[in-house]
Amino acid sequence: MCLQERLKIRGCKTLLAPGQRVGIVPNTPNINDTALIFEGGGMRASYTAGVVVTLLEEGLLFADVYGISAGSSHTVNYISGDIRRSKESFVDFMGEPGTSGLRTFLTGKGYFNARYIYQEACMPGEKLVFDFDAFCANPACAHIESFDATAGETVYWTKADMPDLYMLMTRVRASSTMPWFMPAVVLDGHLYYDGGIGDSWGLPLAQAKRDGYKKFFVVRTQERGYRKSEDKHPMLTRALFPRKKILAERMLNRWRCYNEILDELDALERDGKAIVFCPEHMTIKNTTTKPELLEASYAAGYAQAQRELPRWRSFL
Repeated sequence: MCLQERLKIRGCKTLLAPGQRVGIVPNTPNINDTALIFEGGGMRASYTAGVVVTLLEEGLLFADVYGISAGSSHTVNYISGDIRRSKESFVDFMGEPGTSGLRTFLTGKGYFNARYIYQEACMPGEKLVFDFDAFCANPACAHIESFDATAGETVYWTKADMPDLYMLMTRVRASSTMPWFMPAVVLDGHLYYDGGIGDSWGLPLAQAKRDGYKKFFVVRTQERGYRKSEDKHPMLTRALFPRKKILAERMLNRWRCYNEILDELDALERDGKAIVFCPEHMTIKNTTTKPELLEASYAAGYAQAQRELPRWRSFL
């Protein structure tokens, strides 16, 4: 289906979120020449949740949204138009008992209790309800990536692969499953891990380019100028995954490929073909779970997004 066919006018409705201005549940994308791309980064996404909320509040509605790892949660929250959930997923909810920590890790559920976070809490009546009807009603396309460790290849999922809420959130979980920290997701007998290990290396720029885009709005979770360092303990990484050699090698090589994508992004930005949001000061880690630190991170990201709005509008 071509881009124009996806942009049928279906009207829109408003949503009043606690503590926020009136937001918009998007049913009509109004930006069709620029791809929206969300980088992963675990709980650093609490900062960029402020970008998601700002885009929704301002009615900046992209027709194609790409996300990997934590960026996949941003992707589906954004397309569903849920301002409340966009923040809560990475801030308030992490204060809920049983969501993360050493206890959940030692019981085999992972440092982040992924099954509960992604596949249970999203259901009707639970703590982090997801509006699947709003997600489906929005003609915007969702693009999520994960790494199939069994086949040793990247997988690309769109709405066609997400016919119901459970299948949607299973794929979001698969895209977000950090090796070692979280148990693999099993789909059709294959083991799936974080999309950051796949061919996009955490930033799905290549897929957006394959889809024909030449302009990009990229939301990163690292400060400007950041470059990933080479793994200082390769033997340990290989020892942690003795039966998953392809997974281990991709983790060891990720730094080089990731940095090459950042170099490409810098060039696109210099040429006026990309706008890249980078946190001014990233004060938390991808595993930070203290609600007060996540709240401060979100507030800083939201404030920066508000300051950058004029620049975004000029680019778009």
